[in-house]
Amino acid sequence: MLLKNDKGNYHFWKGIAPYSAGVVAEAGFEIVHVRFAQPVPLAPGMARAQAEVLAAGRPIHALCAMALRSPKPFTFAGFNNFNAGYVETLVEWGLLVDGQNPVARTNIAPQLMPPREPSLFSFAYTVPSTAQAKTFIVAGAGELPEGSLDPHDVIRRGELSPEALREKIRFVMGLMSGRLRGLGVSWEQVNTSNVYTVHPICGDVEPEIVKPMGAGAAHGFTWHYSRPPIESIEYEMDLRGVRRELVLA
Repeated sequence: MLLKNDKGNYHFWKGIAPYSAGVVAEAGFEIVHVRFAQPVPLAPGMARAQAEVLAAGRPIHALCAMALRSPKPFTFAGFNNFNAGYVETLVEWGLLVDGQNPVARTNIAPQLMPPREPSLFSFAYTVPSTAQAKTFIVAGAGELPEGSLDPHDVIRRGELSPEALREKIRFVMGLMSGRLRGLGVSWEQVNTSNVYTVHPICGDVEPEIVKPMGAGAAHGFTWHYSRPPIESIEYEMDLRGVRRELVLA
C-alpha cells in the first residue's frame, strides 16, 4: 500500500481517486507545510501553491498535500462531482503516479465564517534536507472505512448520542493509527493533530483522544469548529509531523 513517488521524493499510502491517505518524505528530503492567512478560492489558491513550489526550486511533483475549506458539507454525489474537477488539475500537472493520486488531502466545512466557495487553506511539498527525522502528513478521515465513499458505510450514521459519537471517535482514531503505521511512523512523531467536529466531545477527550495519542499528546490537539466535507459524517481528524511551517499573507 505504500507507493513511491520518484519525481516528488516522497512515498504515499494508497487512498482513493481524489486523494492519498498520507505521505512521508523519502530520505534526504523533508515536507514543508504552508498555510494561507485566510483561505484562497481554489483555482487561484492552487495556482499560488504551484508558484510557491516552483519558486522554492522544486518540481510541481514535490507537491504532496493540500487542505481545503468548503462553504458547507457536500452530499455524497456532490462530493464526487467536486472531486472530479479537483483531480483534473492534478492530472494536468502530471502528478498521478501510475494512475494513482499521491497527494494527501483534508477537506472540511467551517461552521462559522465559511468561505463563499471551495478554497485552499494549506499545502505541503518536499525539499532537500539533512534532517534525520521523518516528516509526514496523514490525510483527513471521518467515520467512513478506508476506500469507501458509500453513505451506507458511515459508522453509526445519523446517530449523535454520546455513545455514537464515542464510537465514531474511536473509529477515526483507529484510522489515524493505521495510517501512521502504514507510513512507517508513530504517534510519538506527530506534532500537529487536528480535530474537526461541531459536536460536544469534552467527555471523550482524555480517554478516546489524548491517551491513545501517547507521547504525541505532548503537543495537544487543535479543535476546529467545523464539519467534515460530506453530509452525515460528524467527526474528522488529520495529523502531521513536520519541522517547518510557513504562513502566506
